[in-house]
Amino acid sequence: MSALIKSSIARKIVMALSGLFLVIFLVLHVTINLASVIDPETFNQWSHFMGYNILVQYLMQPILIAGVVIHFVVGIALEFQNKRARGVKYVKYQGGANAPWVSRNMIFTGGVVLAFLGLHFYDFWIHEMTYKYIEANPMDPTRYYEETVAKFEPMWRTILYVVSFILLSLHLWHGFASSFQTMGVNNKYTAGITRFTKIYALVIPLAFIFIALYHHLNPVMH
Repeated sequence: MSALIKSSIARKIVMALSGLFLVIFLVLHVTINLASVIDPETFNQWSHFMGYNILVQYLMQPILIAGVVIHFVVGIALEFQNKRARGVKYVKYQGGANAPWVSRNMIFTGGVVLAFLGLHFYDFWIHEMTYKYIEANPMDPTRYYEETVAKFEPMWRTILYVVSFILLSLHLWHGFASSFQTMGVNNKYTAGITRFTKIYALVIPLAFIFIALYHHLNPVMH
């Protein structure tokens, strides 16, 4: 039992650290994407930098992918571990009486977000790799805006993105705050940190939703 508890704590710490890393990445990602609404030329410049900078491509990008994989693999492992614990007869698990819906369904919201990330990687990352390394197209620093807008033209894809960001918000609502708890943050700043995480869980996904809807509803402007 002691080994099981230690294993669970270690996994939760890894889960928290990888989650906090991904939270930081989301800020960078939404900042760049908002530029596509405010100033397409700036969006092209930033996207081109991210797409061809050596440090971004060969250091930050692999770390990001590793962070995503670690976060979800550890999350799934924790879910199976918790299910085994609930199956022990002397452990009484009361479902909704013990925790709110969001915290009890992190595996569900996380699974949908993971599926969305698969689509997102297919739409943008795989397309980018194909464009640069398989088709060996010449460098074009002005292509990113038009390519991004084209992705949101189909209604089904826009709806899928919106639903995914709503579930991301739910995932962040519980997960972001619990990451600090897992790391042992419990002091006079705890209440403020919790408020910040709730605001973040609303603002960042809403910004992504706004970007998707903007490009879908304003095709004439493009």
